[in-house]
Amino acid sequence: MLTAKGKATRDRIVAAAALEIRERGIAAVTLDDVGRRSRTGKSQLFHYFPDGKEQLLLAVAEREAERVIEDQEPQLGQLTSWDAWQDWRDVLVEKYRRQGVHCPLGVLITEIGRHTPAAQVVTGKLLTQWQQALQAGIHQMQAAGEIRADVDANRAAGALMAAIQGGVAILMSSGSAQHLEYALDLCLDYLRVKTS
Repeated sequence: MLTAKGKATRDRIVAAAALEIRERGIAAVTLDDVGRRSRTGKSQLFHYFPDGKEQLLLAVAEREAERVIEDQEPQLGQLTSWDAWQDWRDVLVEKYRRQGVHCPLGVLITEIGRHTPAAQVVTGKLLTQWQQALQAGIHQMQAAGEIRADVDANRAAGALMAAIQGGVAILMSSGSAQHLEYALDLCLDYLRVKTS
């Protein structure tokens, strides 16, 4: 069990590693870089991460996954009206636009997740949790008669996830959130259609 000071130090190391990865890519980042940025020595790094870089990368993956969900709250958990869905969409687009190439989702999918099997598990759990939250919102809207009963909530939530992933990938390579907006808008338009 970590003390408050120990937890703060560990969190500082994880945050520094995440920043280094976002700015320079996983292949270029060394433990020395993380130590410099976090103002910690190697002994501290190995105290909190005795297995070295792989263990630190897993901690970064876990933190970035938490951030992806946190960045969407409370809107993601309150998808009970079309206004709420629009608010969620707007918050999501604005956060990704502001974060640009430094977004936690990008770090997970394009950097850490490709290189560490444990981080792939973390990413998979994140995507499942996120899709389930969207699915719950669709179910709530179906119960309220706002989304057709014949819409497969799991498939629709999966399509929303794919729209977000694709939009974020394009944003990271082009700097424009326009495709993310288009994809989300089309998915929400589909959900709003009352007849098939």
